Amino acid sequence: MVMSEKPSKLSLPQTNPGVATVLEYLIIKFPYIDIQVWQQRMTDGKVHWHDGSLITAQTLFQPQQRVYYYREVQNEPLIPFEEIVLFQDEHILVAYKPHFLPVTPGGMYVNECLQNRLRRHTGIENLQALHRLDRVTAGLVMFSTNLDTRHDYHHLFETRQIHKKYQAIAGIDDSLKKDLVSKEWEVKNRIVQSEPRFLMKVIEGEANSHSVIRCEQHTDQKALFTLFPVTGKTHQLRLHMQTLGWPILNDKYYLPLGAELQPESVDNYEAPLQLLAKELSFIDPITQQPKHFSCDNNLTL
Repeated sequence: MVMSEKPSKLSLPQTNPGVATVLEYLIIKFPYIDIQVWQQRMTDGKVHWHDGSLITAQTLFQPQQRVYYYREVQNEPLIPFEEIVLFQDEHILVAYKPHFLPVTPGGMYVNECLQNRLRRHTGIENLQALHRLDRVTAGLVMFSTNLDTRHDYHHLFETRQIHKKYQAIAGIDDSLKKDLVSKEWEVKNRIVQSEPRFLMKVIEGEANSHSVIRCEQHTDQKALFTLFPVTGKTHQLRLHMQTLGWPILNDKYYLPLGAELQPESVDNYEAPLQLLAKELSFIDPITQQPKHFSCDNNLTL
C-alpha cells in the first residue's frame, strides 16, 4: 500500500446537498470510492479538519470547512522519464513534464507526479501547479513557489492572459494532404463531460471552447500541426483535432469517428500521445515584463 506524502483537501460546499455527515458527502463527491475505504481512513486517523482534529464517520457536515485526507493505492507505477526545471525565481517555476507523468496526484498516482517530484527536489513544500496537462501529454507546466503572489499568477490563467502553443501529429488522408499545409482552422464548440466520466464530448449549444489549429508540414501519412488553445477545457485540443477528422496519433480516447473505445490497457511507453505543450508566454504580473518559455523538445514527422 502506498500513501500520499501530503494530504489532499476539499472545501465542503456552502449549500448542504442533503447529507448529515462528512462521510455521506464524501460518498457523494467520490462515487467510485467504496464507503469502506472512507470508513477505514477515518478509523486510521487519515481524515481531518484544517486544525488537525479528526473526522469520524459520525462527524457532522459543516459548510465551507476544509477536509484533509490521505489518498492510498495498492501499487503505484513508477514513471521512467525525468522532468526538467527550465526556470525558477522567487515567484514561479517552469518545468518540462514528460509523457505519462501526472501533474498532480490522481487515480493510481499519489506520490509519483510532477508536483510531488518537484517538491522533493526543490524543498519547496508549498509549490503548487497553476494549471494542468493531461497525464499522457508532455510539455511545459508552470508552478507557484510563493503563497503571497500565487493569486496574481492564477489570475493570468483565469483571465486567459497566458498564451500557449502546442504541437501535435496526426494521421491524414493521402488524398487531402496537398491542401493542408499552411491552412488554418478556428474550432469553436461546446464540450461537456461524457460517459465514462474521464471522457469529454462535443454537443450542440453555445460554444465554451475555442482553438486555432494550423498545419505546418506533412509526409505521406502524417501531418504536423501547431495548436493555439484560446480556452482551456479538459481534453480540448484532443477533441478539436478529432472534430477536424484528424485524431492525434496514439490517442487512446479520442479515436477516428466511428471507432469504438478500447478496454483500458497499460501504458505503452514506446507510443506516447503525440501532443506537446511547447510554449508559454505572458506579461509577468509582478515585474510587468514579458516572459516567454519554450522547451527544447519538438515533435517531428
